[in-house]
Amino acid sequence: MKLLLNLCFILTGFTCFSQNSAANFIAFKKLDSRNITAPDTLACLLTAPYNTEMDKVRSIFNWITDNIAYNTIRYGFHYLPQNSKDDAEADYDADSVYKSLDERVARITLKRKYALCDGYARLFKSLCDFAGIKSVVITGYARAGYSSQFACNHKWNAVMIDSNWYLLDATWASGYLNFSGTAFRKEYNGYYFLTPPKYFIQDHYPDDVKWTLLNNPPTLSEFNRSPFKQPAFNYRIVSYQPAKGIILAAVGDTVTVTLETTDDKKTLFLSDINSVDSSHIALIDSCLKMNKPYSINGNKITANYIVTNDDVQWLQVIYNGEVVLRYKLNIKKEPFNYLPVVIKDIAVKD
Repeated sequence: MKLLLNLCFILTGFTCFSQNSAANFIAFKKLDSRNITAPDTLACLLTAPYNTEMDKVRSIFNWITDNIAYNTIRYGFHYLPQNSKDDAEADYDADSVYKSLDERVARITLKRKYALCDGYARLFKSLCDFAGIKSVVITGYARAGYSSQFACNHKWNAVMIDSNWYLLDATWASGYLNFSGTAFRKEYNGYYFLTPPKYFIQDHYPDDVKWTLLNNPPTLSEFNRSPFKQPAFNYRIVSYQPAKGIILAAVGDTVTVTLETTDDKKTLFLSDINSVDSSHIALIDSCLKMNKPYSINGNKITANYIVTNDDVQWLQVIYNGEVVLRYKLNIKKEPFNYLPVVIKDIAVKD
């Protein structure tokens, strides 16, 4: 009887709960959902108040981006509590062999409250599975960093809503690493929720091109020629020039970079330092207070860089104190002029 009463209470609770306002539900989520480590239970809580697939997906996505932090420990930074065991060993339980990989990773992520892109993507898929929404985990390449070599280094999701596929990236939507990569900045970025495919392809290239969701997707070589965009890029930047990520130049040439942005206050600086850290940013900020090496015309801001030697490899685009773009500079080497060598006969005395 007690079991039946509890069951009736649960069912009644969900029925009443589904009739509450979204505002009351958000408050409820903040109080109770963060402590849940079972994906099926969490999926029910997150989707119960909503009738449409769109609202359910948005609720799942927003919860993940609000409650899961990026695991900087994976790269050796001391930002989150370290765990010497890997995920499988640390969170092993007797029932885990009966769960899918997505659910196992989802449980680990819910327990720790931090993850890499794999954890974000599999948690999203697991919650969608329990909510009856079709989704997939996509493996591919994200444009960020210095390497131009194609390698699968990122995961994100596609989700079916009302019989149509959409793309999203919960990892990049939850925030971004600072310019030195030492800390995760929690800041929601709605750009990566159901991003139109023609924009999503600018920094996400799937291993299976069908998940570009484009009729004529760009080739891999075209993708690799685009600039390296940092996660902070889409917070404020609307467009940029040059469009290609590899710039051919010679010593004495002037490279011009233009950003279109929605910010009222904006600064722009171009640096040829290969690795920009906090000390460089602080120095640049001090210089910008005394001198403005940029021009503003409406929503566009422009800066120039003069190539002074042929050893330069990278051009960092620093906007409002953040590295938002990196261009690869291919500098034409000047031919080396050999001086003529005159050899004179030397008389040797016996």
